[in-house]
Amino acid sequence: MKTIRIGTRDSQLAMWQANTVKGKLENLGYETVLVPVKSTGDLVLDKPLYEMGITGIFTKTLDVAMIKGEIDIAVHSMKDVPTALPDGIVQAAVLERGQTIDLLAYNNNQEFLAQKDAIIATGSLRRKAMWLNRYPTHTVVDLRGNVNSRLEKLKNNDWNGAIFAAAGLNRIGLEHENTIGLSWMTPAPAQGAVMVVAMENDDFVLDACEQLNHKETEICTYVEREFLRHLEGGCSAPIGALAYINERTVTLSGVLLAVDGSKKLECEMDAPVGVHQNLGRAAAEKILNKGGKRLMNEMIDSPTKADVFSTKKLTNVQVQLFDQKIKVKSEDFVKINPSRISPIAVKNPIKNVIITSKNTVDALLTNFSPVELQFQNIYCVGRKTKRLVERKIGKVAHSENSAKKLAEYLVEFMEGLEVTYFCSNLRMDDLPDILTENNITVHEVEAYKTKFSSVKVNDSVKVVLFFSPSTVESYLLENHAGVTAYCIGETTATEARKHFKTVHVAKIPTAESLIELVNENNGK
Repeated sequence: MKTIRIGTRDSQLAMWQANTVKGKLENLGYETVLVPVKSTGDLVLDKPLYEMGITGIFTKTLDVAMIKGEIDIAVHSMKDVPTALPDGIVQAAVLERGQTIDLLAYNNNQEFLAQKDAIIATGSLRRKAMWLNRYPTHTVVDLRGNVNSRLEKLKNNDWNGAIFAAAGLNRIGLEHENTIGLSWMTPAPAQGAVMVVAMENDDFVLDACEQLNHKETEICTYVEREFLRHLEGGCSAPIGALAYINERTVTLSGVLLAVDGSKKLECEMDAPVGVHQNLGRAAAEKILNKGGKRLMNEMIDSPTKADVFSTKKLTNVQVQLFDQKIKVKSEDFVKINPSRISPIAVKNPIKNVIITSKNTVDALLTNFSPVELQFQNIYCVGRKTKRLVERKIGKVAHSENSAKKLAEYLVEFMEGLEVTYFCSNLRMDDLPDILTENNITVHEVEAYKTKFSSVKVNDSVKVVLFFSPSTVESYLLENHAGVTAYCIGETTATEARKHFKTVHVAKIPTAESLIELVNENNGK
């Protein structure tokens, strides 16, 4: 039997989490071994997290180790994990959640809570903003390090108190003499939860980890992280979210604050379990419409001129990954909009259905609830799409890594001679043609529209980032090819080489890896 290599940070809390996963897997009969590593977040302690501006600062090192094949799974505090995982890496399990509340550990007494002046320590921008919103005259100072070292710093400084996650203290058995539960402080999305990630093509490991998954925690953390994702926040935006389930109803409370705590936007919404997929997005849109867009824009420094332009909208965290001397702007050059799908298209059980992307899943669930999608045999392209379909719609009969391979499989093994294909208005695959040539009737249903949304880029731009062949096509509608192209993957690069003289390809197909490459080349 394969020994599962468990990657983890080497802090006491991270080791507790990894050992918990190790114990659960071994109880199921699997062989495991721990592989501890240090992350950038552990090594660089002289800056607040939000000033470092790195997405997944505690997870990036483990991601690279996994992609290199040095570990099989990684165990993370889920609140540290970026909402967009690197290509090839998937969420394999979420353990049952611990406490979500934040605690204030304090020295001496609580009298400072009623006083004008006090000093509170935290490395979290969310905690800082929420504390200043409640106590605007207090001073908040930075506090970094693992849980043990932060408690020691509290004892050795003249601060009044410091803020910690209750789950972290409890899991490693640390107690401070004086603590207060901050029930008024909305926690970070997924606080108190532990996530296990793995490579999407490692069926052995994924099957093992699936047995560790706690469904209620998975639902609640999914909703919270969708709220975070749609606000486009991360370590450098003060965002909190907490969801819970009561009598088959998911309730989400979300908050967005100004960095200094001077503004606070809140929202609470609910949805029945099973139709909760869009709850996080709906709550985020409500916040944005209440003034959140203006608030987010105030936190993003967007120069009028730029050296680098991205054809996909970057988060404020991603923008901060660039070297300070590099000026960056970004816009979505390709936009995806769900189509209005006629109920007739899903009326009565459909025998054979093809779903090839996440966009299709999102479009179907925008139009219908999962119970309305009565598909007998679902065929998918890509393991990530397969897992998404099985989580949100139903069991997948078969999946392949490409549309062409799926078409070849269907020609050979599909029951019947008809299939419904939910697709985009612009598609670049051979699947329908192959099926039609083999006397299989394909009913194409437009699930979403892919639209080019090109804008004229300033002449100061020397470098352009591309994320798909479509972004290359869209860019060229309004702009010339006299720039250097940086591409997220080889498929995109193949299209770019038809037009651009100099083309660079990211080492790993992620936005962060692409940005690293730009920094290595000094933005040239």
